[in-house]
Amino acid sequence: MTRRLELPIGLLMSQGGSYEAVSRVMHAGAKLAIEEINASPTQSVNITPVSIDPAGVLSNYVEGARCLLQEHGLKHVVGCYTSSSRKEVLPLFEKADALLWYPSHYEGFETSENVVYSGAGPNQHIVPLTRHLLKQFGTRGWMVGSNYIWAWENNRILREAIAASGGVVLGERYFPVGEIDLSDVVSQIIEDRPDFVFTTLIGQSGFAFLKMLRSAAEAVGIDQPAEMPAASCSLSEAELPMLGDAAAGHLSSSVYFSTIASKENRRFVALWNDRFGQMGQASADAEAAYLAVHLLARAAERAGGTGFEAVREAVRDLTFTAPQGQVTVDGDNLHCWMRPRIGRSRSDGSFDILVEHPVALRPDPYLTWAHDVHEGDSRNLRLIQ
Repeated sequence: MTRRLELPIGLLMSQGGSYEAVSRVMHAGAKLAIEEINASPTQSVNITPVSIDPAGVLSNYVEGARCLLQEHGLKHVVGCYTSSSRKEVLPLFEKADALLWYPSHYEGFETSENVVYSGAGPNQHIVPLTRHLLKQFGTRGWMVGSNYIWAWENNRILREAIAASGGVVLGERYFPVGEIDLSDVVSQIIEDRPDFVFTTLIGQSGFAFLKMLRSAAEAVGIDQPAEMPAASCSLSEAELPMLGDAAAGHLSSSVYFSTIASKENRRFVALWNDRFGQMGQASADAEAAYLAVHLLARAAERAGGTGFEAVREAVRDLTFTAPQGQVTVDGDNLHCWMRPRIGRSRSDGSFDILVEHPVALRPDPYLTWAHDVHEGDSRNLRLIQ
């Protein structure tokens, strides 16, 4: 038997903090991929992970990255959930000639030769969702988010699209990550009665907001999911159990839902349910981390080694059949070609897929060639009957 290539990697993912529901399933998705790769008779790498838990504290990500890169001497780390944490650790990866495998959807407007992005970029989540909202619900929007770059950039894209469509942003508010005192903004939204609410609140803030919005709407006789839907580019299966009776009826734009009807996804869901089913249904966050580890392993195999430059060059144009479908790493910007989908949450903790793009879209992190998002053009999205 041929000796396997040893591939030590870091896992920099929080197991506590305000967004632990998401970061814990990301960690589980990475572990699932590691176990699968190490047990496979057809793969030639053996992965040894070193895990660090930043507990949702921004400064801990920096210390964790420094430990993995300098003390452990690692060249590959899968981790970070928020863009704030990614941007904080990036200089360390640049200095160490190392790769961060970033398994999260994000707002874009960044490329780095030290990052492989295995989550969706802006033309694969906010642009399709913007078109859907403006076409299906109207042009009067309310935006509420956590006070960092993820919310700022997504809201900017939506704000410009609403203005170009002749609509109006009725309100826009930002809160610290983890803030749950949101009663005033909910009251204002109910009073304004927008056509839709776009939320970029994360973690506990998002859970509190959606439950309060549903309760306040019901109190005044508003069918909130039908008349004033809440839409997001991050709400996933991992978070729906946190919403209790308010779990159903929310819109989410994502490249992965556990209800994708494909052979590969059914296999992935079965593996997930057997190993981590106690954490809820498989989600985009788990799948993106699972994908990142598999891409890393395939790139190391292709490179015949684990060095920074060799693996980075080997991952360019690499294709992998993921649970979401075929994914290809773009050779120019190290983002992934992915297939946008929009889902509506159900009370059982999953999503009905409403629309999906027929093929994977080329990643456009700077939105330099995306169609105008205010067109309301649904030509590239297919309605699921």
